[in-house]
Amino acid sequence: MTEDQVGRVLAVHLPGVDGLCAGCRRWWARLVPYPCYQAEWAARWRARVATRLFLDGSS
Repeated sequence: MTEDQVGRVLAVHLPGVDGLCAGCRRWWARLVPYPCYQAEWAARWRARVATRLFLDGSS
């Protein structure tokens, strides 16, 4: 996955006013509480990349 693809997932899978994931409802017509699996995965992916960059001292 690339940062752009992960960013797209996070941009779509946002909490709705009812506390459900707006992206899951829009894409799959599923009522899923936020954070959904896609949002959690994308957040973990970003955290792993940031941690790896921090520990390696890379930029």
